[in-house]
Amino acid sequence: MSVTVVKFGGTSMADAKSINQVAEIVRQDKKRRYVVVSAPGKRFSQDHKITDMLYACYHDLQINGECKATFEKIRERFKGIVEDLALDLDIDAYLDQVESDMLKYHSAEFCASRGEYLSAIITAAKLGYTFVDAKEIMVFNENGDFEPEITNEKVKSVLSKIDKAVIPGFYGGDETGLVHTFSRGGSDVSGAVIARAVGAALYENWTDVNGFMTADPRIVSNPKPIEKLSYRELRELAYMGANVLHPESIFPVRVGNIPINIRNTFCPEAKGTMIVPELEEKDMANRVITGIAGKKGYSIVYIEKSMMNSELGFVRKVLAVLEYYNISFEHLPTGIDTMSIVIADSELAGKEDVVIERIKKVVNPDHIEIKSNISLIATVGHGMSYKPGTASVLCGALAKENINIRMIDQGSSEMNIIVGISTSDYEKAINAIYNAFQK
Repeated sequence: MSVTVVKFGGTSMADAKSINQVAEIVRQDKKRRYVVVSAPGKRFSQDHKITDMLYACYHDLQINGECKATFEKIRERFKGIVEDLALDLDIDAYLDQVESDMLKYHSAEFCASRGEYLSAIITAAKLGYTFVDAKEIMVFNENGDFEPEITNEKVKSVLSKIDKAVIPGFYGGDETGLVHTFSRGGSDVSGAVIARAVGAALYENWTDVNGFMTADPRIVSNPKPIEKLSYRELRELAYMGANVLHPESIFPVRVGNIPINIRNTFCPEAKGTMIVPELEEKDMANRVITGIAGKKGYSIVYIEKSMMNSELGFVRKVLAVLEYYNISFEHLPTGIDTMSIVIADSELAGKEDVVIERIKKVVNPDHIEIKSNISLIATVGHGMSYKPGTASVLCGALAKENINIRMIDQGSSEMNIIVGISTSDYEKAINAIYNAFQK
């Protein structure tokens, strides 16, 4: 029988009612044998995510040497879930051990991981599945770097002997037993790693939305859903701010060509979005764009110098300045005598003056300045390469709304066009692009 790995996000684990829904979804399909869970998320808008509360515990530990008051709120939350689920589970014993270990280890990663740990224990008890601690199968080295191939063999070995299991997402451990975590949202990655290791036919990622939308519904009214997209399209959209799925979760499933199905825990009848290794040619030909996504908070370092193109090593020297100050960049569109470097404000913050002065010293530009308040918008889709004039439609839509393009970059694959515009035009620009392609 083929295997489906299912991962449930924080809203799906927020309270007893949602966990009951999770259990019902799992039991509806016998192929759903391996379940990966996140820590409980918000139950309502003013609520707190358990992971945020655990980070607050770590902060209290650092300042005061204890976190009893903050941990008590976490204790109440988990006890309430177990009570409402009517489980025969001594959750107090687990909570006591967690509180004791937090004092023992004084580790931010250990503290943050306990939400997933406790969530998985509760879900395993609800389903009657075996609990498998991620610390024992998700392998990190002593520097906190994830070891994918070692992990793959470890997961295979352990889960081959277990028919049905619940595994906490987000964390793993090194050979000394110390806990390490992925970046926030890393439970998506955990699920993908498990899916690869068990040779899953499908990786279902259950969240609180009906899959990917063509644009952000907070900006565009009732955007069309995306029924299917490719791994590469997902990477582009996720990187540019479409946060339904962690962008790094693609890498494990890509090895085994495992499709991902984004589903809604609270609307399980919806088909969601299917993410596949490659789109069929008819899928690409039938639509021009797949989706639009964007991010605010960028600046452009704009450099002019006559005969720049004939100066050997010019770009290398400029980028060496960024490397010296540990600054990564996003895009590098150039002209014959001009060069624009798009950098996130978070990377550049506090270093603007020293970067400018060092670039002046190493390449002696005719002019250099930093243009701030820039936002990036990516228009993504394999179908763009099948439709001549796509860039013209995009630029025309922005021109019609009197939006100036400060930077434009199109990949050689013709799968995406990225424009930089003033942040004040961000929402208007996304609507303009969406409307131009959805006629």
